[in-house]
Amino acid sequence: METTEELHTAQDTPPQRETVNLSPAHFDILFSRCRPEHHRAGSYLFMHEDPAHRIYGVLSGTVEISTYSISGRKLVANIELSRSLIGEIGALDGGTRTASAICLTDCELVSLSREQLMRKLAEDASLSLAMIELLCARLRWISNERNDQALLKVEARLAKRLLLLDERIAGDGGWIGISQSELAAFLGATRESVNKMLNAWRGENLIAIRRGAIRLISRAGLQEVVQQEDD
Repeated sequence: METTEELHTAQDTPPQRETVNLSPAHFDILFSRCRPEHHRAGSYLFMHEDPAHRIYGVLSGTVEISTYSISGRKLVANIELSRSLIGEIGALDGGTRTASAICLTDCELVSLSREQLMRKLAEDASLSLAMIELLCARLRWISNERNDQALLKVEARLAKRLLLLDERIAGDGGWIGISQSELAAFLGATRESVNKMLNAWRGENLIAIRRGAIRLISRAGLQEVVQQEDD
């Protein structure tokens, strides 16, 4: 019998972000001659408001980007996977980190100091343009997320998140390896409210649930949940 018990099973799969990352060519240019760094699961690359000295690129593994409220409640901004950049804002402007980054799995990364990054951008105009395009795309992502937070109910936001995760990180058999607590952290909602909605959708045969994973049965049904909210 399937269960709603949680077990984190983050997978090394293509990026879930709706925005683009650097092209493989620009990623390779940026981190050329950088030696791979190995970071164990559970290690922090940096914490919110730390000084920003480096920019990271993900070769393999899963890195969570998150912030915390004054009360200590976590909000997951995104999960970064292969070919993602991490920490680009602080590395570019020299300010402090805008979020925390923790390795959810063992990760292989490459990194540059801020000085090395600036030198590479000064030497390659196409790389500078690609970084600008990336920042604009990520700004649009954040703007859309904030609009959803303000305008959509939790049901619609959860449906949109599941549809996106299905496109980006669904593994064998279409299973999305994510816990209900992680989904709640993405939405700024409680685990109890997410659990209630998921169980209701399972009863309507929109999704299937197993230990630490969710599979979409009816994308059209979830899209209708979103559309009803937009209407």
